[in-house]
Amino acid sequence: MSIRASQRGLTLVELLVAMAIGLVVTLAITSALTMGESHKRSTTSTNDMNQSGAYAAYLLDRAVRSAGSGFAQSWDLGVFGCKLNVSRSGTAILPRSGGAFPAPFAGFLGGDGATNQGNLRMAPLLIANDQSAGGSDVLVVMSGNGSSGDVPRPIRASGATDEIVRVDNTVGFKAADMALVSQSGTTDCLVEQVQTGFADSANNELLPLAGTYFTAGTGTTLAGLATGGSAYLTPLGNANAGNVQFQLFGVGANRTLFSYDLLRSNGTDAAQAIADGVMEMHALYGIDSDNNGVFDAWVAPDATGYDIATMMTTPAKARQVVAVRVALVLRSANIDSKDVSATIPALFSDTTSPRAAVALTGDARRYRYRVVEFTIPLRNILLLPVVAPTP
Repeated sequence: MSIRASQRGLTLVELLVAMAIGLVVTLAITSALTMGESHKRSTTSTNDMNQSGAYAAYLLDRAVRSAGSGFAQSWDLGVFGCKLNVSRSGTAILPRSGGAFPAPFAGFLGGDGATNQGNLRMAPLLIANDQSAGGSDVLVVMSGNGSSGDVPRPIRASGATDEIVRVDNTVGFKAADMALVSQSGTTDCLVEQVQTGFADSANNELLPLAGTYFTAGTGTTLAGLATGGSAYLTPLGNANAGNVQFQLFGVGANRTLFSYDLLRSNGTDAAQAIADGVMEMHALYGIDSDNNGVFDAWVAPDATGYDIATMMTTPAKARQVVAVRVALVLRSANIDSKDVSATIPALFSDTTSPRAAVALTGDARRYRYRVVEFTIPLRNILLLPVVAPTP
């Protein structure tokens, strides 16, 4: 047998065919992996949006649902619409002095710190239309958890010193409790704190005030309100328990939902990031216009008579707000290789105050968007007595 006849192997043609088949298979596998990874990223991004929306909705629901707790029963005793005077460790923090609130609330109430933002008034819920960074709304939520049944106590007189007030009795008050001193017809109201070490007694009428949130007041003073005999002390909660929540909520940079503690409970003057992926937040008032306990309509915060300035200074209107409807616009973190969205969906489309869909251009069309809408009742306002109809 010749040497040439005993040789075995592949010809050049066979090698080229095998390489071509291998390249086709590799290309197919690579394409499948790429498409799978793309779908995985899109699915993960969508799931992240859904989770962020659910978490943000939960946080807002928890805060707003309790709006008015601790002071709603005192709405007509000078509480709703009163100008907040709050000091912390001897330093006045409301009305705000100096610069504006920290981002994303620098434009809240028109910005300028003391000039405009010093005019914040007491109300369970306020909506500042398009006043957070990026043109979203700001939600103002105020609530407490008074241990003495949220019942306002008449202040009969002042005590031996300016830090003591005389009430019918001090049953239910505890050391470090926070309370609001208000008087119908008086613009200012004072946030106060019960003296550390205080113990109540059925026979005790004197309530000493001191501690972190004590303030003697300026202009409208604690002594002046107490001496008048027509002021009220409304329990709010306890400073040590952290159950007095006066907060702002708004959308800031990097699609992040922020909150700001107006009482600076943690000692810092900074907004806190609480949820990501939130691109915009808008809200509507749900009102009971005749105070008969029945919801009447959804009203936009820019409607005539329902702007934040009017709502803050008109207690009867703040009393009408029995619910809020919130819409969160979420955007995916993942950018697709092609256009996947033509518009940001419309908001509140089934109400008389809808917000139209927004057309997208450029790279904004390569992101996915979701809208989460939810309604939150203000249970403390709903529990107020209905107004008897006029015969």
